[in-house]
Amino acid sequence: MLRCQGGGVGLRYRLTLATGLVECLCFAGVVFGWASIVFVLKSDGYFTDLCVNTTTGPNHTVLTDCSGQDEQFSLVFTVASFMNNFLTLPNGYIFDRFGTMATRLLAICLYTTGTLMVAFSNAALSMLLFPAMSLITVGGILFLITNIQVGNLFGSHRSTIITLYNGAFDSSSIIFLIFKVLYEGGVSLCSSFLILSICSIVHLLRTFLLMPSTHIPYPLPEGFTYGMSFGMSKSYNVEEFEKTQETETGEKTEGPVDTEIIRLQPEEGAEPQHSGKEPVVSFRSCVLSWFFMWHLVWLSVMQLRHYLFIGTLNPLLNRLANNDSALVSQYTNAFAFTQLCGVLCAPWNGLLMDRHKGRPLPPGETEKEADLRASSLSLFLTSFQCLLFSICASAPLLPLQYLTFILQVLNRSFLYGGNAAFISIAFPGIYFGKLYGVVMSLSAVVSLLQYPCFALVKGALGGDPFYVNIALTALTLLAFIHPINIFYHCRKMTNQRKEMSGGCTISLAKAKT
Repeated sequence: MLRCQGGGVGLRYRLTLATGLVECLCFAGVVFGWASIVFVLKSDGYFTDLCVNTTTGPNHTVLTDCSGQDEQFSLVFTVASFMNNFLTLPNGYIFDRFGTMATRLLAICLYTTGTLMVAFSNAALSMLLFPAMSLITVGGILFLITNIQVGNLFGSHRSTIITLYNGAFDSSSIIFLIFKVLYEGGVSLCSSFLILSICSIVHLLRTFLLMPSTHIPYPLPEGFTYGMSFGMSKSYNVEEFEKTQETETGEKTEGPVDTEIIRLQPEEGAEPQHSGKEPVVSFRSCVLSWFFMWHLVWLSVMQLRHYLFIGTLNPLLNRLANNDSALVSQYTNAFAFTQLCGVLCAPWNGLLMDRHKGRPLPPGETEKEADLRASSLSLFLTSFQCLLFSICASAPLLPLQYLTFILQVLNRSFLYGGNAAFISIAFPGIYFGKLYGVVMSLSAVVSLLQYPCFALVKGALGGDPFYVNIALTALTLLAFIHPINIFYHCRKMTNQRKEMSGGCTISLAKAKT
């Protein structure tokens, strides 16, 4: 049960939590329901000028080749998904620098502009999809960034709420399925996106009534309040607040553990600190560490596999279903429904990583290393899920795609929660926002490879993605290096501490004799 402060403050916290969950579930990640909305856009004639008639066979049968149309839709999703990740770094800076209210107002402007552009677009203005989907994506990720801090209101449930919000972000792709169903029932795409635009009023009300103007700090100060009915909310600089807390509680005495975890030393030329505490590693050292590098590879290869699958799902289903539109619609609906399960799957990863909490630590192991060891199992399981998902996606069997959909949503919900959790465990907390932004931005650059992969399939491979799928499946094997490296590092550090402890015991015995 979630516990927080009593009275009106506790009610405000719970309302913030509930409305934040609805916001992430209904708005933040709608672009990942791309396969559903592509079905509608094709029906409305978007990019149909790229379809060409070709003749084939001795009877000169006329066939319509819409590979150019599929390629253009894939490019729209590539650009939008790239913006989703690449702008995480500047978005994180805006949030840190200007606070929650300013960031959310920016998000609302971007999101509303994007939805209005889609609402008033048509087949003749198909190119509007590029800026529109990018604006919706960037606005959505800003909603998620500002909502993640809500976990700080609930102390020991913080990680559970963060993973829940990430799962809701993944599940919001169901909204485009609802638009598809409404479209088949006679509701135009314009009407659906106008409703989405009108909902910006709700975002505004939530910004002023249920969110702080600056940030929600962690740990939460006694009597922390926010919202218009409470008057001016307390203003905190998160980074300075955390530094102050670390100084007051002596938490920085764990500096050597952080340094050992990421195998770093202070930068050359740095002055040693003679305050009885070990120097904290620099941000630059964190980015250049092997842990960060392998984590970037881990995230990038799996994210590329997911983005290519989502962006090419519609042509893949058309190929496997022999262009049977009713069958394609059935599988598209099934994919969208499975995405809704992301909000249910995401907390499992948090429970897996917290399974050792409250248990006695093995001899020679610190709390930090226990957290890191637990994360290695989570990262390994995520890699294994992605391998199974990629194998199923590579098989040219239409019924097997039901299993592919299940593995995809399960793996995706583990992927992003595990990404955030590992960064918070392995590196100093004061760098979390920056490191999270850097890894997401760099992985976005790698995700751009999805478009040349799609062009290769449509061009040289004649529409058969088999060889590209095999190559991507082999590439996902690189993801296993990261958790294996962490596991052996933890075991090495534990053994070293055992040896040191044994040596100290022997020395003490000799001294007594």
